Amino acid sequence: MNNKTEEVTEASPLHRLAELMGVGVRYVGSDNKEHEIQDNVLVSVLAALGVDASSDAAIEKSIQDVLAYRHGRIVAPTVLHTVGKCDEVTVNTGILEYPVATITLENGEQYEGELEIVPNDNTTAYPVNGKFVATSLIKIPEDLPMGYHTLRVTVGERQEEATLISAPESITTLDSLEANGEQLWGWMAQLYSIRSSKSWGVGDFADLATLLAEAKKKTGADFVLINPMHAGEPVTPLTPSPYLPVARGMVNVTYIRPESIPEYETLNDKTRKEVEKLHAQVEPLNNDAQIIDRDSMWRVKMRALWLIFKAGMPENRARVFDEFKQEMGERLESYATWCLCYDKWGAPKGDDCWEKTLNKDSDQVRELANRFPDTLEFYRWLEWVAFTQLHDAQVAARKAGMKIGIMSDMAVGVHPAGSEVWWNPERFANGATVGAPPDYFNQQGQDWSQPPLHPFELERTGFKTYRDMVHGMFASAGAVRIDHILGLFRLWWIPEGSAPSGGAYVYYDADIMLGILAIEAARAHGVVVGEDLGVLPANALEVLRKKAVLGCTVEWFEVQDGEFRTPDKWREMTLASVNTHDLPPAAGYLRYEQVNIRERLHLLTGSVEEFRAGAVAEHRAMMRMLVKGGYLDAQLLEDEDAHTQEIIEALYRALKDAPSRLLAASLVDAVGEYRAQNQPGTNDEYPNWRIPLADGDGNPVSLDTMFDLPRVRSLAAIMNA
Repeated sequence: MNNKTEEVTEASPLHRLAELMGVGVRYVGSDNKEHEIQDNVLVSVLAALGVDASSDAAIEKSIQDVLAYRHGRIVAPTVLHTVGKCDEVTVNTGILEYPVATITLENGEQYEGELEIVPNDNTTAYPVNGKFVATSLIKIPEDLPMGYHTLRVTVGERQEEATLISAPESITTLDSLEANGEQLWGWMAQLYSIRSSKSWGVGDFADLATLLAEAKKKTGADFVLINPMHAGEPVTPLTPSPYLPVARGMVNVTYIRPESIPEYETLNDKTRKEVEKLHAQVEPLNNDAQIIDRDSMWRVKMRALWLIFKAGMPENRARVFDEFKQEMGERLESYATWCLCYDKWGAPKGDDCWEKTLNKDSDQVRELANRFPDTLEFYRWLEWVAFTQLHDAQVAARKAGMKIGIMSDMAVGVHPAGSEVWWNPERFANGATVGAPPDYFNQQGQDWSQPPLHPFELERTGFKTYRDMVHGMFASAGAVRIDHILGLFRLWWIPEGSAPSGGAYVYYDADIMLGILAIEAARAHGVVVGEDLGVLPANALEVLRKKAVLGCTVEWFEVQDGEFRTPDKWREMTLASVNTHDLPPAAGYLRYEQVNIRERLHLLTGSVEEFRAGAVAEHRAMMRMLVKGGYLDAQLLEDEDAHTQEIIEALYRALKDAPSRLLAASLVDAVGEYRAQNQPGTNDEYPNWRIPLADGDGNPVSLDTMFDLPRVRSLAAIMNA
């Protein structure tokens, strides 16, 4: 599949350049209408790609430069092969030249099979640097093993290398997990909101291990979908959103449980008491049902972690730490170095800050590392501890009998001032952020404030950034959920200074990224779920289905012509749930919190009355579906407020009838919480990602007793029916 937009026969030079660079000149919105992208937007998006379209002459030159580069290369920097099939790779050579190809396997050995090279019957000769170039085809044999290999092509005295990604045709893990035809289900939870009596005011990795084991033991769940565990800032203030990380390939160290570190057990009495006193300072936060206070937690927990780090470790543990550092290599070094700079020089703000004026090779950065070697090592150690505790939680899930365990969430992108961007700025587009065009729920569009990965840098580097990230996530998870998986096909780029509505779609090579997912899922025996809600590019759902990537079905979104589809008409290849983290819990949705929040924060472009009327009509349509399907007694609707739990359970009885391969129940629905975790389109206007788990009366719910609550057990019984 070619993920670039189709060529326009009679296109303007600007449109032709945009098409060549994978920038869509039009799109079909959520209103099912075609929207043309304004020329000034195309010029700005092309500039973010590093392409000059500022004048007619610049456009013509850019077109010629792009064509000369593509025809001048012997082979594309990254090529894809499907395991078990004979695929073809295109090479460019002079008309009288003959290419020679070899493959070095991922393990360093030479591939011994035959590589046949044949002429391309459909080739057209192109003039490049004074000679005509035509294409030939290298036939990649079907027995090439799965992995990331190197294809080396020699033409005369020229030689080029390409990353050859050999991927399975589809992801088959779920088939083996459901060998008996059973439908697996699990819980959805925001880890930071799940506290126990031993937490430090915020849910942590030890709580996650308990959550997983207890969820299996007491409710029969086979997975828990959690918020992204990507790395955040090293010191306060911490960004609340788990979807705006500083590095997707690193683990968030603020979730560490100090007492779970083996060296805690061997601390001397004085140091142990210091750690206990620090814990006592934040322990009362575990019973606060209002707002999660990450900053207070981390300031105290950081001091405790320093105490444990300074106490040292035995030789066998030090050896494991050294192995971790060696395996992680530059990925760990980049994050630890960035953390050191952040720690000593402060949060990067303004154009003259260290993040803008210095880079990884700057003398000042090296000098800082030499001045504070212990601090640099501390940040390496924190990452090791975090990685280990997250992995231990997955081990606990499997020991408890969970078939999947942790389902980790992958954010769309990273913080513009984070370690990934600072260490490798060339891998990201400059002058644009990622977001979404306007739709019914977010009428002003969305700007996620994240720089997009540069599609051509991904190709040039063999998609290594993406490979490392996916590999790292599967190291401690049985499944990965990809937020906005449609971003593998295209992303909505918003030029700097523009409103979210003033963007354009830039297309990516989804086939290669899906191939990487298939490789890593096969190696980890994992499942892949893609959040495929929103405006869809052509054929995207079919491509994902063939790859056996599960989509997402949300009960509140299953509407057709004003009526809700009955569950038997939902898609099979999905993870189905009642709601998402961008909607209020069921109790809140039933009391129109989705309207109340938008009205209170002035987020609507139309009238409040019109939006509320739409919500009321939607509500009534859902009740009709539940009653007609036999999931809800109609008499209960005479006093809905008195029967909220029964209505929520009716929503889940309907969910249980879906043919979807996986089902997810939300813990907030199980306890009766009504507050939304996140309101898209807001920042400080709403306490996004800071709502602790509480019941419908506002009382905090502790992990210690959560699975013994009658309401939770009742919902679990429905899911197990």
